[in-house]
Amino acid sequence: MEDIKTPKVDNVSLVERFSSRRNAVGSLYLTATHLIYVDHDNKRETWILHSHISSVGKLPLSTTGSPLQIRTKTFISMTFIVPKERDAHDLFTSLNKMCQPENIEDLYCFRYNIGPDEMEKSYGWSFFNIREDFERMNVPPESWTMTTLNKDYDLCDTYPRHLFVPTAAATSVLIGSSRFRSRGRLPVMTYMHSNKAALCRCSQPLSGFSARCVEDENLFMCIQKANPNTAQLVVVDTRPRINAMANRAAGKGYESEANYENTRFMFTGIDNIHVMRSSLAKVVETCDLKSQMMSAFLNGLEGSGWLRHTKSVIDAALSVARTLEEGSSVLVHCSDGWDRTAQVCGLAQIMLDPYYRTFDGFQALICKEWLEFGHKFSDRSGHIQVDPKEVSPVFTQWLESVWQLIQLYPFVFEFNERLLLTIHDHLHSCQFGTFIGNCEKDRIDLRVSEKTYSLWGYLATHKTEFLNPLYQLEENKKCVFTKPQPTLQLPQSTSQPPQSPSQPPQTFKFWRGMYCRWENGLHPRESLMDLATSYKDHMHSLNDHIKLLKKRIRHLEKKSSDDADIPYINGNNTELQLDDNRLNYKKGLNEQVNLKVQLQEKDVNEHPLIDGENAWSKKEAVVSKPSHPLEFASEQFYPGLSEADITIEDLTEELESIALDWKSVRTATECPCSTPLDFSSFKRHCSRCGGIFCSRCLEKLVSLPGHVTLQQSRVCMVCYKACFPKSMESPE
Repeated sequence: MEDIKTPKVDNVSLVERFSSRRNAVGSLYLTATHLIYVDHDNKRETWILHSHISSVGKLPLSTTGSPLQIRTKTFISMTFIVPKERDAHDLFTSLNKMCQPENIEDLYCFRYNIGPDEMEKSYGWSFFNIREDFERMNVPPESWTMTTLNKDYDLCDTYPRHLFVPTAAATSVLIGSSRFRSRGRLPVMTYMHSNKAALCRCSQPLSGFSARCVEDENLFMCIQKANPNTAQLVVVDTRPRINAMANRAAGKGYESEANYENTRFMFTGIDNIHVMRSSLAKVVETCDLKSQMMSAFLNGLEGSGWLRHTKSVIDAALSVARTLEEGSSVLVHCSDGWDRTAQVCGLAQIMLDPYYRTFDGFQALICKEWLEFGHKFSDRSGHIQVDPKEVSPVFTQWLESVWQLIQLYPFVFEFNERLLLTIHDHLHSCQFGTFIGNCEKDRIDLRVSEKTYSLWGYLATHKTEFLNPLYQLEENKKCVFTKPQPTLQLPQSTSQPPQSPSQPPQTFKFWRGMYCRWENGLHPRESLMDLATSYKDHMHSLNDHIKLLKKRIRHLEKKSSDDADIPYINGNNTELQLDDNRLNYKKGLNEQVNLKVQLQEKDVNEHPLIDGENAWSKKEAVVSKPSHPLEFASEQFYPGLSEADITIEDLTEELESIALDWKSVRTATECPCSTPLDFSSFKRHCSRCGGIFCSRCLEKLVSLPGHVTLQQSRVCMVCYKACFPKSMESPE
């Protein structure tokens, strides 16, 4: 708090970039964690985390005041006009100090507290285990084994404790190879294909112009022998060849083909972190252009080269995936093995393994490739004060590569775009301890699992927000990214040709949801994914309600049928003289069921494998005569529902507990709590009243009596109180 010199400034104007209306005027508040702008006239609040701020700039003075331009790592660009230059200078100084603390333990995650009622601090930290992931791959123990050489991080302090290496590799071979590799990152397995071809990763060798290492060469031979398909090993160097040759002058470089037998080398030409940082900066400048001409935007986007760089990452991953499909093991590395290597290995596994395209599998992949095997998140994201040359959007580019794949294959990913955006936002927010530090050892030393919350726990509690409504499990299982895939069966006039990630550059899209997310004037009125999710949830709710109604109708028909068989008039039994076609139909059904039961009993009695002693017990197990011809369809699937003593009040409650009509997403502009609902907001429906609310107002889960499955449904606070009126009363 000592860095805050001016906690509040009034009469601050917010410059509207894409609107003809006059600038908003409000108050600017500076707290220990956020910069808050309150527009009192429009009832709008804008909260910016200090850790999200990437730069604060002072623009030339104007007649109305001193402009401050704030850009964030989530690609928000806001310009505030502060009336007094002194207040602007105080804000400028305070924000520059608070957006990047000097000590990593001063980050927001070490102070953030949700409360035990919403989520325990330990929830989510034990969701994923690297050993369980390798067990899922069915790694053959005769070829690969888990070594404990790195249990204290002595072999490589940026690798995980548990490493899978060839069983034939001796300890001396592993230690020697580690000393020959940059940062000690020796070749280890990160994924095994179903055909037993292995995907390995490492860093560049310390070969210089002529140095060699016998232990490193022997480790290559062990990897080759562990593959039952072929003896050839493919080494993929993700750098441009000229960059790898330049590293030789620094005593590093790449492997010599003369020293490694049965090895094929290839370069994929992905540029380094400095080129990527400059490229993304040009994209941000293009999005901030004052000119609204499409030609200026397209020229700026093409000049940045960002989409071209993203395509090079996807092409490299596709090459690795195809090589593994052919049965050859692959070893991937770049310079230090934690930037381009993680990008290519992660994308290749998404292309090959359907599990990594699911909600849980995608998080497990991030844990393994980026967190366990080390990526300099704190340096690359600029969490604390570091060398600006170390900052680079490596993980952002990887998330965009995944998004590009989702655009090509929308039916095979269980998660949606919002999951990618949420992970990206919380990478920079430092609200959770998941991405703090540069490797697993750093997070253990900081005790983040004890002091901070896990992002995976937060995502698990909000899972419904991140599910893709177009996802189809069978399509995911049979999808092969390495070959052109036909789309789902569509009408002949709208059918599309087979597609593959190796598409021409013009098929790659600009990710408007990431880089222009906050510019409401550039988006349609609603998100298509939100509309699809809303329709799917509504249909699921209605289908569940219809099943209950059918069950109740069958019960009432059965009851009326029983009453019709033995009617009572003035307390005396009388014969039924009515000729009702429905009763005749049911009578015919009863006769058919009785006949079917008799035939089944006959088949059981005459079966040659059943003796006389067990025939009756077997017959009882096979057939059981129902009391109603349609009872099989009701009680068999929903045995937990009792229909005894159902009253009119119960039926009325069931009918009124489900909203048949849901409000349209298109007309929703504001939540009842006054939270604006724009393109980036996730709009949710209350299952009981059908109203639209923000995520914060729709966190209650209840089992509505109008659903036959009694599944947990989200309801607003008003409906929650209506469902539990007694529990909401004051104890007094």
